[in-house]
Amino acid sequence: MIRTFYDEMYDAGGVVRPHYREFARWLGDTPPELLAQRRREADLLFHRAGITFTLYGDEQGTERLIPFDTIPRSIPASEWRVVERGCIQRVKALNMFLADLYHDQRIIKAGIIPAEQVLANEQYQLAMQGLNLHRDLYSHISGVDLVRDGDGTYYVLEDNLRTPSGVSYMLEDRKMMMRLFPELFSAQRIAPIDHYPNLLLDTLKSSSHLDNPSVVVLTPGRFNSAFFEHAFLAREMGVELVEGADLFVRDDRVFMRTTDGPKAVDVIYRRLDDAFLDPLAFNPDSMLGVPGLLAAYRSGNVVLANAIGTGVADDKSVYPYVTDMIRFYLDEEPILKNVPTLAVPQAGGAVTCAGQPGRPGRQGNPGLRGLRHAGRPCSDRRRDRSLSGAPQGQAACVHRPTHLVPVDLSDLCRKWHSTATYRSAPLCSVRSRNPRRTWRAYPRGLA
Repeated sequence: MIRTFYDEMYDAGGVVRPHYREFARWLGDTPPELLAQRRREADLLFHRAGITFTLYGDEQGTERLIPFDTIPRSIPASEWRVVERGCIQRVKALNMFLADLYHDQRIIKAGIIPAEQVLANEQYQLAMQGLNLHRDLYSHISGVDLVRDGDGTYYVLEDNLRTPSGVSYMLEDRKMMMRLFPELFSAQRIAPIDHYPNLLLDTLKSSSHLDNPSVVVLTPGRFNSAFFEHAFLAREMGVELVEGADLFVRDDRVFMRTTDGPKAVDVIYRRLDDAFLDPLAFNPDSMLGVPGLLAAYRSGNVVLANAIGTGVADDKSVYPYVTDMIRFYLDEEPILKNVPTLAVPQAGGAVTCAGQPGRPGRQGNPGLRGLRHAGRPCSDRRRDRSLSGAPQGQAACVHRPTHLVPVDLSDLCRKWHSTATYRSAPLCSVRSRNPRRTWRAYPRGLA
C-alpha cells in the first residue's frame, strides 16, 4: 500500500515511531479477537451509562455512542509542548482581541482587520461594548481543533470560544481505556487528565471577585445534543445543573430556586448560545434562558463563562485573521499556523475563502467538532457558482464556513496482524485559565 499521508504510528520506512513502540509490541501480542471483544464491551458500557452524543440530520439516526478506538492517538511529550504553547498563544491572542473589540478597537484602527468584518458579524454583541469584565477574561474555556498535514505539521482547523464541548467524552474514553487495557498504562508514562473537573471548577470560581462564589451549570435540557456532558461536568465539579426555569433575576441579581428558598448564583457555566440566554435581550421566543440575565451580567453581579459575544472571535470569516492577531497583540510569530486559506474580499469587508482550482475545498463541520471528520468537500463547481453568482467583489456565502485549501490529514494506522487500515486523525484540545491567571492546555483530546 502506497501512503501519501503522514502516518502517526509508522515512519516513511515502515518502522514504528519511538513513542509507539511499547504499544506496537502490546498490539502484536494481542489477538484481534480480544481487541474486538474489548471494543464490544466498551460500546455496551457506554450504552448502559448513557454516554452518547446527538448527531442531527444523519440518516443513521441521531443518538450515537462515543466512537471508541483501541488504537490511541499518542503524542510524545516534546511534541505536545509545542502544541501546548501554540494553543495557549492562540487563545491568549483571541481573548485579547475580544477585550480590544469591545473597548478601544485598536486592531480595527490599525487596519489589521476591517471594521465591517466584525461589527457587522451576527456574533458581535453590541451589549458587550464598553463592559469591563473581571480580569478582562472573555473565553474561560476554549477548544482548538487541530489537524496534521502529510508532512507532519500541525494546523489549526478552527477555534471554539462560545460553548466548547467534548471534554466529558475525552475523560470517559480515558477511563474506559484504563479499565479495559490497564496493562498499557502500567507500561507507559501517560499524562493524567482526571483532575480536569477540579481545575475547571477552580477556573470558574476564580472568574468571580468573590472568595467563595456559587457556581452552576446552565443547560438547555435533556434533549440537547451534549446533555450528557452538562450533567457529567456538574456532577464531577459538585455543583448544581440547572435549566433556565430554575433561575430568576431580582434586583439585577441571579437566584436559583431551591426547596430551601432562593439561593444566590454568582457564576454560570453556560452551555446555551447567546441568542437563547435572555428573552428580554436576545431571542424573545427563547424558552431556555433567564429573563433579565443580561441586566444582571452588565451590573457585574454574575459571571458568565464563556462571556457573551465570544462567538465573533471564532467565526469562520474571522479565522483568516487570527495569526495576524497573534502578531499584533503578542508581537510573536504564530507557533501553530492556520490551514492555508485563499481569501476572497467581499463588499463590506467580509471575507470568504475558496479552495484551489482542481482541488476540493474543505468546510468545517459546525454540527460536530472533532468527532466525525475534519470537513466536507466543496467542489470547484459549487465554489465557482458561489463566486460568479455574487456582485463583483462580493462572495455569495457571507459568514458561512470558510473554504480552506485542503491538507492531507495524517492517518492513524489500525493494525490487525496482517491487515492494516487507515483513518484520518484530527485532534481537539481544550484550554482554560486557572486562578493564577495563566492558561492551561490539557494533554488529551478527541481524535
